[in-house]
Amino acid sequence: MSRRKSISDDLLLDRLLVGIAQTGPADLSFARAARVAGLSAPTLVQRFGSREAMVEAVLLRAWDLLDARTAAADAACGPGALGAVDLLLQLTLGGDAAHDSGDGLLLLREDIRNPVLRARGAAWGETLVQAIARRLPEDGARLGWEAVSLWQGAIIWWSFRRNAPLAEVVASTLEGWRKRNGDLTR
Repeated sequence: MSRRKSISDDLLLDRLLVGIAQTGPADLSFARAARVAGLSAPTLVQRFGSREAMVEAVLLRAWDLLDARTAAADAACGPGALGAVDLLLQLTLGGDAAHDSGDGLLLLREDIRNPVLRARGAAWGETLVQAIARRLPEDGARLGWEAVSLWQGAIIWWSFRRNAPLAEVVASTLEGWRKRNGDLTR
C-alpha cells in the first residue's frame, strides 16, 4: 500500500525551485532540498530516486511555469511589433532582477547540459518565436528570432552592467529593434 503524499508534487517542486535558485543546481543535495521542502531526505529519495532526477524534475517545473507565463503573455498582447515587444517585456524578469538574472545563468547552464532540459528550452524558444511571428509580416520567424536574441542579450549584458533598471534597458533595446525594422504591422 502506498503512502499518501503530505505535499503535492507541484508544491514540492515549487519549494525546490526556490531552493535551487538559492544554491544552484550543483549544490542542491537531498539534505538541503529536505530543509527547503519540509520533508525528510529519505522521502525525497523515494520520490525522485536520484539527486540528478530531482534537479531535472525541478527544472522541468520551471519550464512548465515559463510555458504558462508565455501563453498568458501571448494571449494578453496585441498585434504588430508593439505587441511583440510587449510580450517580451512581460516575460522580462521582475522583482530582484539582479539576483534572478545571475542565478538564472546557473540554471541555464544545467538546462543546456541536460538533453531533456535542452529540448524543453528549444521547444519554448520555438513557441516564443511563433508567438512573435504571428504578430509580424511574412518574415516574422526571422524577425522573431532576432527579437528574442536581442531580448536575451539585453538581459545578459544588463547583468554585467546594471546601469539602469532591467525593464528600462530591455524596453529601450526592443524599441530600437522595432524602429529599425519599421512598423512591422500586418
